[in-house]
Amino acid sequence: MLEKIREGSQGVVAKGILVLVIFSFAFAGVSSYLGTSTDLPVAIVNGDEVSTSELEQAFQNERSRIEQQLGDMFETLAADENYMAGIKQSVLDKLVGDKLIDQAAFALGLRVSDEQIKQAIVSEPAFQTDGVFDNNRYQAVLRQLGYQAVSFKNMMRVDMTRRQLLSALVGSEFALEGEAKQLAEVQGQTRDIRFLTIDSNEFLTENTVTDEEAQTYYDQHQAQYLSPEKVSLEYLELNVADLAKEVTTSPEEVKTYYDEHKKQYQTAEKRLAAHILVNKTEDAAADEAKAAAIVAKLAAGESFEALAKTDSDDKFSGEQGGKLDWFEPGVMDADFDKALFSLEKGAYSDVVSTEFGYHIVKLLDVQAGQLAAFADVEAKIVAQLQEKKALDKFYGLQTKLADISYEIPDTLADAATAIGASIKTTELFDRNAVPAQFNQTEFIKAAFSDQVIASGMNSDVIEIAPNHILVVRMKEHQTAGTLSFSTVKASILARLQQDKAQEAALAKAAEYMAQLKDSAFDASSLSLTTQAKLSRYSQDVDSGIVAKAFQMPVPAVGAVSIDTAELASGYAIVLLDKVNQAEGINDNVLDAMKQRLTPQYSEADYRGLIASLKAKADIEYPAPE
Repeated sequence: MLEKIREGSQGVVAKGILVLVIFSFAFAGVSSYLGTSTDLPVAIVNGDEVSTSELEQAFQNERSRIEQQLGDMFETLAADENYMAGIKQSVLDKLVGDKLIDQAAFALGLRVSDEQIKQAIVSEPAFQTDGVFDNNRYQAVLRQLGYQAVSFKNMMRVDMTRRQLLSALVGSEFALEGEAKQLAEVQGQTRDIRFLTIDSNEFLTENTVTDEEAQTYYDQHQAQYLSPEKVSLEYLELNVADLAKEVTTSPEEVKTYYDEHKKQYQTAEKRLAAHILVNKTEDAAADEAKAAAIVAKLAAGESFEALAKTDSDDKFSGEQGGKLDWFEPGVMDADFDKALFSLEKGAYSDVVSTEFGYHIVKLLDVQAGQLAAFADVEAKIVAQLQEKKALDKFYGLQTKLADISYEIPDTLADAATAIGASIKTTELFDRNAVPAQFNQTEFIKAAFSDQVIASGMNSDVIEIAPNHILVVRMKEHQTAGTLSFSTVKASILARLQQDKAQEAALAKAAEYMAQLKDSAFDASSLSLTTQAKLSRYSQDVDSGIVAKAFQMPVPAVGAVSIDTAELASGYAIVLLDKVNQAEGINDNVLDAMKQRLTPQYSEADYRGLIASLKAKADIEYPAPE
């Protein structure tokens, strides 16, 4: 749970199944530790309730996590109610598992004392300033995250107690040397094969399919020919980008804007800095004294560049006489920046303290800021003014569109007249084939909502992008059903013809198999392809052949193993001549294999623990009223 506090940190231990389990604790939110909830439970685990609010909070957190992981792809998945229901069920299963872990830890007598919690808080870097616990920072972080001190400590107690059990479970797993070696030998093994492919496309013209066969197939496989629900829409669209194209600006207006906003087109002053740095150590007084001594040397007339080379702890800039780079205001540390921009050219500062150490700053040169010429920024100003005017117009039209489409819900005509737009239409589409420009979760929900389809009303305003909105209404609706035979007949005929060609290829493969198993048959009469040292990861051989080659038994000495492999289009005869032992298995390979096996074993242990606890538990899922 403290991992949630640390920004951008990931502990070495927080990996594999342990991190998933511990983070699931954070999903549940604070509510379960603040007292009894009044909402209905979604699960009761040995008498302990999982509330609706817990589930909803955990679901929203998981939803956000998946959305960050999948990006734009998530919007399409989120429109599928069955997919989201599956996610919610997995979250509930995880919450139930958490309850079982907590109960098991309690039953084993695992406890966390107040002193342990205190030490965990004091040692947490997120609550420290300069390596020392800072109570003000601690309180500020809790306020920022919306926690109370008491509830936070309760959360830590549950989290740390759970860690005791999980750490013992996950941390106790290991992979044996023999297991790692055996797996490495199997995965590193190569095989010498020969193969012959029989392409089913060569048999397509040899077979015909009758209409009766196609009809029979259709009757027996109607589930394959379901037509999804489809809708076509009328819609009104408001987009600032389109409105901006209609906006005009006068040359006088653009010049006036430039004159009144010259600061926007002024490049910042730049200063070339140099410094002498004294690193901070545990002896702050000695560090300050060292920096002060350097200032005294400068005051006595010694060269800044020479002292930078001999006395500066920044050896890289020291070799350049302390020279750093050109800086604009606000780039460097605030105190360094203040000193640099208060100096006259050639002057140096007194000692300046920053988090990086103690500096003596020198100003080497100044590059004054410059005003961009009007001609260079004119196009940019025109675009800014057009967008501003378009935004003003957009907000006014948006209000009209929302009001009129709501007040007159059975047509878009009145709203179209009010905003001066034309009604557009879409072709029929289903949930998985939405027009690309509208492939947004909110649009899909509105398009297939009861409000639009069942009631035939205008939708609410849909924002599909910033300053880009729609209102839609149904034009045509097709319910889900079975496609007619006439619609799918051609595809069925093609499929059955391909199936017959595949059967013919299999028959030919069986013929070759029989010949190859005959000791009197000369295999050289067939155009066999030879592949030496085929690995499991070979890309230049069909994956079906590779998979079959590594499923076949090791041939006896002087013999050959023979089998058939089904391919996407046809079959292959595979002859296994030899199995080659893995090469290059050393300690590094075995160590890497152990690292792969250990988390797999730990995950299996965790899943086994949860399954065992569930088998013995009394778990209820109250049905909603």
